[in-house]
Amino acid sequence: MAVYSRHPVSAPPAAPARETTGHLLLRAWCVFVIAASMAGTSWLMAFGPAVAGVVVVATGLVSSVLWVSLRPRVQWRRLPWFALAYVAWAVMSMLWSAWLGATELTLLLLVSTTVQAMFVGAVLTWREILRAVEAALKWMLALSILFELWVALIWQGDILPGFVRPDADYAGHPITLWSRDNLFNGGRLQGIFGNANPLAYIALLAIIVFIVRIASGAPRRFLLGLWTALAVLLFWRAASATALLCAVAVAVVLVTILLMRTARRPGERTRFYVMYLVVAGLGGAVVWLARDTVFDLLGRSSDLTGRQRIWDAVGERIAERPLIGWGYSTPWVPSDPAFDGWIVDHGVSVMQAHNMWLDVALQLGFIGVALIALALLAFVWRSWFFAVDRPRWDLVADRPYTALTLVPSLVATILLVQGLAESAPLLNWGWFLIILFAFKIKQAPLVGRGPAEQRLDAEQGDRLPEQPEALRGT
Repeated sequence: MAVYSRHPVSAPPAAPARETTGHLLLRAWCVFVIAASMAGTSWLMAFGPAVAGVVVVATGLVSSVLWVSLRPRVQWRRLPWFALAYVAWAVMSMLWSAWLGATELTLLLLVSTTVQAMFVGAVLTWREILRAVEAALKWMLALSILFELWVALIWQGDILPGFVRPDADYAGHPITLWSRDNLFNGGRLQGIFGNANPLAYIALLAIIVFIVRIASGAPRRFLLGLWTALAVLLFWRAASATALLCAVAVAVVLVTILLMRTARRPGERTRFYVMYLVVAGLGGAVVWLARDTVFDLLGRSSDLTGRQRIWDAVGERIAERPLIGWGYSTPWVPSDPAFDGWIVDHGVSVMQAHNMWLDVALQLGFIGVALIALALLAFVWRSWFFAVDRPRWDLVADRPYTALTLVPSLVATILLVQGLAESAPLLNWGWFLIILFAFKIKQAPLVGRGPAEQRLDAEQGDRLPEQPEALRGT
């Protein structure tokens, strides 16, 4: 029986791109890059600032070389220009920085993170990006629980950064410990991060990504369910009040998006927007008016564990240079004389303003605040419609949704809420994901279509019941 083939006998079909060794290695490198950004302070805790600096420089150089050699298709006119303008303004702050050494050092991290995020968005498709983020999150969760197990069973006691055991008469505050050996005594877990809050945020992000992958029909869903259970356990044991507020906000946004997706007529979404604004406004008012009660229930003070004192000190410094700020430094470099001993918490120099907007105002003035606000507004706007609009590029208006498009909006929700009590969205995985998703949405606003997606998707092996064949790319 004759079998039709598009390939002549003399030219047998080549293996699909996802099966080539080169592309598998590329994906593995992207997983490492994402995991390195998520690890954050873990590099400092384990190996010190010198090794952490080498990792930042080396990964940035390797990704740049790969980008030049691979030359992925990029629409250069469709870049996240507001975010890049913020980066450019940060670079310009070297001209007036009051802490030039700290500015130069932290700019290296900012530029490297920005370039690598765009690199990952340029070489991977949407589904590959989600798989890479999933793999990186698994590494973070696995290393965290294994580290806590090692501390509890083998090290058996508190541990300081650099694998140092504190002396019996150690007088430092527990905030300086890498791990407090709390796995079996019910205390807060810190994982490999040396801080419970980053562990809680990573666990929350993992819960979102794993559930979306399960909803997308990914293979080995039972194992993904186990990973989700581990993420929930670590989220609970990290006991972060701000991360819990982020989880509540994520739930509200998710319900709103799903309601938006039920709309069938042009004006039907209006009532959902009104309902959302009313619920969000009432919820915010209740939290603010009953903040003492709410934070008492969460085991925190109403100023979020002493943050008011930090905000007051930062506000005084902002008033001295309100327009252009004092110079970029995210995070604050504690060894710099400008930050060493400026704001001290439990005997340790504070490394951030614990509020994203105050931190930007301190460093880059109101101009910087305007640029970061525009960058985040553009990101939130595009990610929202990426989630609520049906995929459409012709007259067909009833193509089914895909769960994957939920992720950017839910990540944006985490970062915006987190930014009220932390400066973390401005560096490491927070800034990485902002640039990655902002870049990718502009390059490929439809999953599986557009110049950045015109390669065989490496996830065709997944069962994607809600994804029609037309969206899978060519």
